[in-house]
Amino acid sequence: MRRRSLLAVFFFVVLLPACSWQSTHTPPPALHDAAIATAHPLATQAGVQILQQGGNAFDAAVAVTAVLAVVEPYSSGLGGGGFWLLHKARDNTQVMIDGREKAPLAAHRDMYLDADGEVIPRASVDGPLSAGIPGVPAAMAHLARHYGRLPLKQSLQPAITLARNGFAVDEHYRRMAQFRQSVLQNWEDGEAIFLQDGEVPDVGYIIRQPDLANTLEQIANQGADGFYKGEIAGKLVRSVRENGGIWTLQDLAQYSIVERLPLQFSYNGMRVTSVTPPSSGGVALAQIFNMLALGNYDKLNAVDKKHLLIEAMRRAYRDRAEYLGDSDVVDVPVIELASMAHARQLLANLDMQRATPSADLPPVAVDKLDGPDTTHFSIVDKQGNRVAATLSINYPFGSCFVAEGTGVLLNDEMDDFSSKPGSPNVYGLVGAEANAIAPGKRMLSSMSPSFAEYNNRIAVLGTPGGSRIITMVLLGLLQFYDGADATTIVNAPRMHHQYLPDKVFYEPGALPPERIAALQQKGHVLQQLDSTYGNMQVVVMDRNTGRLNAASDKRGVGSAQVLTVE
Repeated sequence: MRRRSLLAVFFFVVLLPACSWQSTHTPPPALHDAAIATAHPLATQAGVQILQQGGNAFDAAVAVTAVLAVVEPYSSGLGGGGFWLLHKARDNTQVMIDGREKAPLAAHRDMYLDADGEVIPRASVDGPLSAGIPGVPAAMAHLARHYGRLPLKQSLQPAITLARNGFAVDEHYRRMAQFRQSVLQNWEDGEAIFLQDGEVPDVGYIIRQPDLANTLEQIANQGADGFYKGEIAGKLVRSVRENGGIWTLQDLAQYSIVERLPLQFSYNGMRVTSVTPPSSGGVALAQIFNMLALGNYDKLNAVDKKHLLIEAMRRAYRDRAEYLGDSDVVDVPVIELASMAHARQLLANLDMQRATPSADLPPVAVDKLDGPDTTHFSIVDKQGNRVAATLSINYPFGSCFVAEGTGVLLNDEMDDFSSKPGSPNVYGLVGAEANAIAPGKRMLSSMSPSFAEYNNRIAVLGTPGGSRIITMVLLGLLQFYDGADATTIVNAPRMHHQYLPDKVFYEPGALPPERIAALQQKGHVLQQLDSTYGNMQVVVMDRNTGRLNAASDKRGVGSAQVLTVE
């Protein structure tokens, strides 16, 4: 099957107005059911409830976003941000909602450096100075106003009820709270809400958040102004500044989401729609799939497939560090990076018999492993509307700081900037000047919510996982390309390479011994991880039958449901 040129696709994308919907040129399917997959059963339940009340996928996305903010404080929240990739069936069009956090106006390039120009340990991770201006409340209000059927108040009600009445702690919550316990103890409000007498809560302990319920009610009644202006805004700024942060009322008042055209590319007939900068995910995925196409990936034996895959990951992650940032502030050469011509340049030194040492590529970053964070959900409604959304507060429990009287746990997304070129962030990812701190700038992200269409099937997918998000989505797309269902996609074993450290990390059981030996013979350094990683949520639609199947990653505690909606 003939491949389409990425270059042509990107010129099409870039020349359209930034707020326009992008047509997929494919008629919407007639569906029998709706489906939701989220990282927490209570969020899935809330989404189902909203669909049953007559809401569409976008209303359900508001409900799921808000409930995850209540029950998954270690992964997302009103104090965080994210990307919502939407497909509107009636118009057969797509858009990316960019609700990424922004640097405060008082932020500057060297704000996390000491007098000697060295990075101050933990300054961009712990406490309110590490927090960007949140985007989740603005995104929820925008979704409800422009794409939903139901009032925002109705879609937020499940979250308000859960915040006020509480939810029960499970083992996953305990693991995350233990990981960040010492930092949570530094801040009175965070400790009071998320710990039990200063200790990690017991399983079954009820976490109640009355202040957060009040904040959600303000948003329900006033829309985004209920968060970014008035009483809540005043409390946020006062608490942040009293504890060493730099937020102002102006920061909150001028925050707005951005509607962006999604990035589209194809691989041997599979069309992928993903996110654009300030996410690095879409560009990196396009680069990797271009390299796989040029390397005739489909025709290779099992070992050579893994070899080419690793080499493509290596090169895409190197480019990520050098070129990618907030395209509203810096010039990101998206067209060139995602072109076949650039992919050929990246593979110019590829040797199918030997690994390319990362040291032989132009140096950019020093990377280390990441931890569990972020969240994702996938939704398809009966009309064929779909949402893939990945949300984050960065590190587990974000900054661990809750603004007094608001219940809002703040992100520590400022760590996603390059505090100093060549110095790693908390996930080990380091960028060049393109991702340096600047006032009002959005920090680079790896979040990669995506759609894929192939052989009359559609996939809605994404995952948390820090620097490994891109490679997890990549592997999920390859599984979908091979015909896998949602359950197979989310549970497939994973491997990862991110340029530096120059190692292939893999889950237990992901690579058989003979394949490990063959890759080592080619010069790859492999390291088996002690545990699994990721928490993928997937819905797959069959256009031929109109049926859906959905799955939540077995590595997490989430749930997926296919339901009949009258």
